[in-house]
Amino acid sequence: MNDMDLLLQPGRVRASEVLPRWDANGDDVSAHHLAGKHRRPSRLNRVSSRLAGIAALTATGVAGSVAAVALAAEPAAVREVGLIPAARHGGSMPDRIAAQAEAQRSAAEKRSFEDAARSLTAEKVKKQRLAEVRAAREAERERLLAYVAPLSDPQVSTFYKARGSLWSSGSHTGLDFYASIGTPVRVVGAGKVVQARWGGAYGNEVVVRMADGTYTQYGHLSHISASVGEGVSAGQRIGFSGDTGNATGPHLHFEARTGAEYGTDIDPIDYLRSHGVRL
Repeated sequence: MNDMDLLLQPGRVRASEVLPRWDANGDDVSAHHLAGKHRRPSRLNRVSSRLAGIAALTATGVAGSVAAVALAAEPAAVREVGLIPAARHGGSMPDRIAAQAEAQRSAAEKRSFEDAARSLTAEKVKKQRLAEVRAAREAERERLLAYVAPLSDPQVSTFYKARGSLWSSGSHTGLDFYASIGTPVRVVGAGKVVQARWGGAYGNEVVVRMADGTYTQYGHLSHISASVGEGVSAGQRIGFSGDTGNATGPHLHFEARTGAEYGTDIDPIDYLRSHGVRL
C-alpha cells in the first residue's frame, strides 16, 4: 500500500506515519500521541488533526495533488464547519469574479474619462491657437488698412490743384500743411520706403509704396529718418518738416500717387478720406 492509499483510506495509517490514529476506544495510539489516556477527541478535533497531517505530508515533499485528492474526499461536515476554505467549494468565487469585473470596468471607465479629458484639452488648445492666429491676422489686416494724417495736427495751407506761378506745372500737385521746422512727419499707412533722397524742387523727400499699391510722397523735409527698403507702418516717423527745395517757408508737401515719380499724382484729400482720415 502506498501513501496515496493511506490518504484515501482513513483509519489505515501506520503508527510511523505522520497522520494520527485512534483505537476502538477513541484513544490516539500514533507515534506522536503523548503518554497516558485521554478523552476521545471530538469529531472536529479528529478532522483538524487529519488536515494538519495532510499539510505536513505536503510540506515534506509528497505531491500536492495527493493532498488535494485527500482534501476533496473529506466529508461534507468538514466543509460545513469551514475547515476547507470557502473558495475550494466555490463559496466566494462568484464574488471574486464580480469584484474583478467591476475593477476592470472601473479602470476602463477611468481610462475612457482620461482619454476624453485629454481630447477635450487638445481640442481646446487647438481652438485657442486658431483664435490667436485669426486675431493676429485681423490685427495685421487692420494695421495694413489703418491710415493717419501725415501730421499730428494737420492744417491745410494750400489745396490740391491750386494754380499759380510757384509750380512748374502751373498747379499744385499735392497738399501743403502748416508745420514749423522740426515737426515730426509720419507715414500715413503701412508700406515700404522706395525713395529717401534729395528731390530737387521737393528738397529732402521720402516716397513710400503703400500696401494697396499706391504711393505717398513727403517733401521739403529738414531731416530724413527712413531708409530705402525699410518697411514702415501707419504713424511711423520718417523725417521732420522743413523748408528745403522750392519752398517759400517751412511746411510739409504731401502727395498721393499711382506711381513713384512726379506726374502720377491723384487728389490727396480724396485719397486720405477714402482710408478713413478726416481733414
